[in-house]
Amino acid sequence: MPEICDICGLPKDICACDTIEKQTTQRLKIYTVSKKFKKLVTIVDGLKGEELSSTTKFLKHKLACGGSHKEGVVELQGNHKDKVKAHLIEMGYPAEAISVV
Repeated sequence: MPEICDICGLPKDICACDTIEKQTTQRLKIYTVSKKFKKLVTIVDGLKGEELSSTTKFLKHKLACGGSHKEGVVELQGNHKDKVKAHLIEMGYPAEAISVV
């Protein structure tokens, strides 16, 4: 007998908690800032908790760049604004919740 998820009530193998959580998150804001030596850094603001570290790891892998997450923001080395939005949509975040500035 499959295990039942406590949150959504579905079996664990088809659990929809991650998708529901991503749909109810606050708005994500993507922008670039100039850091030391005029290097551009792409910032993704609006993530929290466990999704912060997993999203950072996924984006660093997909974009082949360095980066980190600190204080609720993801910092990626380089100008990747358009690519980041496409990859966040691929991860399941709704397109209308992502704004590129």
